[in-house]
Amino acid sequence: MNYVTALAAIVALLFAGSVFDRYRVRGGAHLALWAFGALLFGVGVLAESLLSVGYVPVALKAWYLTGAMLTAPWLGQGTVALLVKRRNVAPTLTAILLVVSLLCFELVRRAAVLDAPFDPGLPVAEQYRSLLDRNGLMVFFTIVLNIYGTLALVGGALYSVFIFWRKRVMRNRMLGNIFIALGGMLPASGGSGILVGAFDWHSWSLLLGVVALYIGYVWATTPDADEG
Repeated sequence: MNYVTALAAIVALLFAGSVFDRYRVRGGAHLALWAFGALLFGVGVLAESLLSVGYVPVALKAWYLTGAMLTAPWLGQGTVALLVKRRNVAPTLTAILLVVSLLCFELVRRAAVLDAPFDPGLPVAEQYRSLLDRNGLMVFFTIVLNIYGTLALVGGALYSVFIFWRKRVMRNRMLGNIFIALGGMLPASGGSGILVGAFDWHSWSLLLGVVALYIGYVWATTPDADEG
């Protein structure tokens, strides 16, 4: 088993539980969306960890749907719900994302699993193209959803950093958003590492990414001393 990805799954699920606990106490659509996004992260990385033991088609589909397609947009949608104050914009985008996610579920469910060699020692992100028969719509949604999610999560965090820095307020939230932006970018760097053969970095990028997200969330929700 790939213990790095297994640890990343544990951290992601703890992160999801922590955010959901805060949602139960305080409410807020952004917290519910972040909790769901973190849960998807955990399921995706857990599936990847299981695939490092042996090939299971259900785990492959779970990894692709949750990890490759839906984690980024749902985390990003949490940031949209927090930052976009214009009436009905964030709820409308959330509804659209829900419909698209259900469509993605059906596309992945129907996708044929191909009879191709599988090496548990290599990341599934390096092998899935020969294992899963993706149609053009699946590829399109994978690209668009990841672009949307990354821009929303990382862009929203960096925007918040700039606002807090310019106003010289809420130092903890500013530092927290720096870590959130870092956590959003690290998994993408793991994909780049695969392209150059740095397979170990892929696993570490997932672990470091979710740790950075968790730290950023904790820091951003910790009041500064002058906030009381």
